[in-house]
Formats: sequence, structure tokens, C-alpha cells
Amino acid sequence: MATITAADVKALRERTGAGMMDCKRALEESSGDAEMAVDLLRVKGQAQAAKRGARAASEGVVESYIHANGKIGVIVEIDCETDFVARNEDFRAFARDVALHVAAAAPLVVAEEDVPEETRQAELRIFEEQALDKPENVRGRIADGRLKKWLDEIVLLNQPHVNGEKHEGRTIEELRAQAASKTGENVVVRRFSRFAVGEE
Repeated sequence: MATITAADVKALRERTGAGMMDCKRALEESSGDAEMAVDLLRVKGQAQAAKRGARAASEGVVESYIHANGKIGVIVEIDCETDFVARNEDFRAFARDVALHVAAAAPLVVAEEDVPEETRQAELRIFEEQALDKPENVRGRIADGRLKKWLDEIVLLNQPHVNGEKHEGRTIEELRAQAASKTGENVVVRRFSRFAVGEE
């Protein structure tokens, strides 16, 4: 099976405008063949987001969440294209859901491409060393699997929403794509800050 890198996913996402997880699945399904992945996305109807993805998301909202105990607080910026959508209650509800999730899950970055390459390589080296006691032919797969799991733990868009029952186990990226589909606009999780009493 071909190794799918974050750069591959990013390139396909920029090319098609489809969601990150959709791009990743298409690349996995096509064994890393970008042209076949584009076709798969078209067949599934997800490439229609290409037009939206290229449009500037210069409007939006800043939403906050303060946990009931007053010890954790979050501010998120979610962007869209028009002030009309920014005032839409569904859009604002999505922003609040993201803020609540960040408070509970404590991700470190928004997207995989925000993880510095040197940090990613350092983690991969650790996972490769941890796999040294395994048969040589599976060490690479084990290290790659652990790297993927680590990325899923720190990357906001990869994480299933903490309220799994309400959101049926969907990831933040899947919820973002759903918000974009509902509004007909490019929806971008721009940034977040999480504050916890006593943390540096």
C-alpha cells in the first residue's frame, strides 16, 4: 500500500476543493494515484467544492466557550464568504461546536499541514525505534500507523467531535464540509486558542 503524505492530501485538496478526509480516503483507495483520486472524488460528487475552496473566506465569526468550572476557555475563528452566512444561526452553532470541542479535546493545530515537518519526522523516528522489536517487514507500517494515530490526536480537523452522539461520530473536517455544503460557501476553521488555568 502506498504511503499517503500530508503534502499529497494537501495538493489534492487544493486541486479539487474536497474535504481533507475525503481527499485522504480517495488517495488511499487509488493507492496514491492522484489522477485516479480526482476521478473518485468527482464520481462521489465531492469535487463540486472546488469552486467554493478557491473563493476567499474573509467574513466569519469569533466564537468563545468557557467551561462551567471557569478553568478552561477557548476562542475560535471560523470564516466564510459573506456577512449573511456569518450571521446565520447554523453557521454560528458550528463555530460554538468547534469551540466546545477544542476545550474538551485540546488539539494543538488546525490541520495536518500545520504540523512542522521536523516535528513529524522526530515523532516518526521515535515510533520507528519503538517498533525495533517487531519483525523487520512490518516496522514501517507500525511506525506509520502510530504517526497517523498521533496526528489524529493533535490535529483538530482529524478529531471526531467529542459529542459523538450528537454528531454521529463525524470528525471536525466532516462537520466543516457539511457546514460548507449547507451554506454553499467556503467555510474555513482559521485558528483557535485554548486557555487552561495553571497551564503554561
